Amino acid sequence: MGSGMTMLFAENGLQVGVFDVKPQNIDNLAQNLVSGLDRSIHERVHSFKEYTPFLEFLGGKSTPKLFVFSIPHGSPADKVIEDIDEYLTDGDIILDGGNEWYENARRRQKALQPRGVSYLSMGVSGGYQAARRGPSISPSGDKKALDSVLPLLEKFAAKDPKTGLPCVANLGPSSCGHYVKMAHNGIEQGILGVVNEAWELLYKCMHIPLDEIAKTWDKWGSEGELKRNYLVNIGAEICGRHHPNGPPSHVVNEVQDKVVQDADESEGTGFWTVVEAANRHVSAPTIAAAHFFRIASADRAQRMQVVENLGQGLGAARKQQVDDAFRTQFVEDLRLAVYCGCLASFAQGLNLIARASEDEGWGVNLGTCMQIWREGCIIRSEYIADILQPVLEQSGGVTNVLTLPVVGEEVRRTMPALRRVVGLGLEWNAHIPALSASLEYFKYCAGKHLPSQFMEAEMDYFGAHSYDLKSEGPGEVQKGKHHFEWKPA
Repeated sequence: MGSGMTMLFAENGLQVGVFDVKPQNIDNLAQNLVSGLDRSIHERVHSFKEYTPFLEFLGGKSTPKLFVFSIPHGSPADKVIEDIDEYLTDGDIILDGGNEWYENARRRQKALQPRGVSYLSMGVSGGYQAARRGPSISPSGDKKALDSVLPLLEKFAAKDPKTGLPCVANLGPSSCGHYVKMAHNGIEQGILGVVNEAWELLYKCMHIPLDEIAKTWDKWGSEGELKRNYLVNIGAEICGRHHPNGPPSHVVNEVQDKVVQDADESEGTGFWTVVEAANRHVSAPTIAAAHFFRIASADRAQRMQVVENLGQGLGAARKQQVDDAFRTQFVEDLRLAVYCGCLASFAQGLNLIARASEDEGWGVNLGTCMQIWREGCIIRSEYIADILQPVLEQSGGVTNVLTLPVVGEEVRRTMPALRRVVGLGLEWNAHIPALSASLEYFKYCAGKHLPSQFMEAEMDYFGAHSYDLKSEGPGEVQKGKHHFEWKPA
């Protein structure tokens, strides 16, 4: 990410000083420059392996400086701030572009503000490729400092191909920029789960050849509800990618079935999203189901022990023999089911941002979030942005996206296909945690009469938790007024 942004800054006319605590990374940057940057621009990049010459290059102690962090979350960023402390001066601005926990960012803002140093919480989305060509950016913090750097951010941010607008905006005060990026990654996690499950249904259950899946997904990503959906677009490329040398084979078939970024703690945003959803009482089952699926996949060696204990057939997706008419209808249903699952993940992530913004007094506009997610980010999905951005910009303080009429129309239209796909997935023993969680999410969020009345009664029975009566109105989020002595203690 840091190397990509370095080259992007240099191409946009900036003189860039680069430092890394690992000298090898500086050496790698030099190699990347040769292959990724026109030689006429090399002179704008100045690499350093020691702090002192690096900080002197930026102007030393007496000159206001602009720092851009591309550092792992947690203690590494604190260590860097500690190491450069003596060189920090009034007017310095730190743009923290790492995937940082928002409370860490807020803590640093409060610690540096009395010294006149502005620490800006800045989510950067799109991976290393977007960092090189133009990412989606979600900055927040001191308004005066952010206004001073916003023209620079607008210059190198991704541009919405429809309007040409940069995919960056001042999201608000404090550390809401990192919070929005966290929720973005939660939405990403949910969509990854949905697309992952769709791939298994096509490849392992319907045993459609990878090259054919590539063509199908390429069509999905070029029109309709999944138009310019980034994860569908790159999924088409992955399914169609053969080894450039050697016998005909697909690269994806050699990839081991484990995702470890959550389990080895190299990535925190998915986990934080699940925890934040629970803490702030926001239902986010698509995101959570995708997360726990990844956790279960991570320790493959242990999973093989479970396979041996429970039997290989218990968790194996079953191949199907179907006619062409069935297959055609199923593929269309799956397309709509994937879209419906993506919509569920977006609703859950946006609802979390809305609740946090209300709790913290940030004033984050959900329409602005959709605007900066139109290009340069992993959850880019043009059709969803087209239906959500206008209504979210107009609706102001909406706290539940599922109350928007346009979302209701889309869910009612596509949920029958999702229901059919989940039913067949269960019959075929496919792995569909995110798709099935999306279906249940829409069902219970739209449930006028939920079985939770029985749960409430049981909790009153064993814990005297009390309950409200059906006759007492719609029901508020507060402790009930009634208790029944089901059985004397």
